[in-house]
Amino acid sequence: MAWYARAFTPLSHGKARLMSLSGVCVTAVESRPGGTSQALEALGEAGPGTSRSPVDRSFGARVKGFVALTKPRIIELLLITTVPVMFLAQQGVPDLGLVLLTCVGGYLSAGGANALNMYIDRDIDALMDRTSQRPLVTGLVSPRECLAFGISLAVVSTLLFGLTVNWLSAWLSLGALLFYVVVYTMILKRRTSQNIVWGGIAGCLPVLIGWSSVTNSMSWAPVILFLVMFFWTPPHYWPLSMKVKEDYARVGVPMLPVIASNKVVARQIVIYSWVMVAVSLLLTPLGYTGWFYTVVALAAGGFWLWEAHGLQNRAKAEVTGGKLKEMRLFHWSITYVSILFVAVAVDPFLR
Repeated sequence: MAWYARAFTPLSHGKARLMSLSGVCVTAVESRPGGTSQALEALGEAGPGTSRSPVDRSFGARVKGFVALTKPRIIELLLITTVPVMFLAQQGVPDLGLVLLTCVGGYLSAGGANALNMYIDRDIDALMDRTSQRPLVTGLVSPRECLAFGISLAVVSTLLFGLTVNWLSAWLSLGALLFYVVVYTMILKRRTSQNIVWGGIAGCLPVLIGWSSVTNSMSWAPVILFLVMFFWTPPHYWPLSMKVKEDYARVGVPMLPVIASNKVVARQIVIYSWVMVAVSLLLTPLGYTGWFYTVVALAAGGFWLWEAHGLQNRAKAEVTGGKLKEMRLFHWSITYVSILFVAVAVDPFLR
């Protein structure tokens, strides 16, 4: 149960911490990004005299803080993969009330998962530059409030799905939440470089939820799109991890770019990218989509592979820093999945 204790125990303040993860020793050195002292003080680690910037705790600021706990920008991407599948399942325009309920339920469920993720990761968030302004780090929201908020969203979203959509969607939604919080955040994230590979399953489940909300059943079409998202997640997230690998190394989280060279990471990105594009083309021969989706999938996938191989070539040439341009693939990955799923929604009207 050592992993459980580590997940809930804040990192030592003012001291280096030696961690051994996946056979690799990483030293978490002291860091003071903006907001860190507030979070450490809230966690009972800041000593007397610790400087603390005033935190705006007005009603409006608090509301924004709780909204930030849900990670709205990430949820936007999840809804992009949910709604188009509803059009595919309906082979036309689904009931708009059902779409609204599915989106609200999906937002609340994913928001609850994200809030619980922040509660568990509040120790390392305080030491990472890119998470230094999260509500728990700045002290805008207390850990207890965050925990209660996350659990409440989990309960409400499950009941909303079950009572207004169907119980299959409710259990899929709850399963996604529990997988993200327990399997990814508590078990995989701090223990293995394959964390994002298997932990990404939680982000694939909205595809199944979109289909089940319309049909109250499963089919090969959502399974194929689930696999597209499964193979999309690592090459989507690893470029970002390459950019901020020092952040992850500082807190002992063994993202693949932390423990492997850029060449190794880029090669893995290319492998996953080819499988992802190949899987995305299975919908048409199985009769679920037509010419429009096929053209879009080929064009978008081809450009993805161009970018992935470009990153690999730069990594092989041992290019580093800004010239590696790893974030180009990260940004394109978001555009790619948006374009692909819009094609999923439009295709039924052109067949």
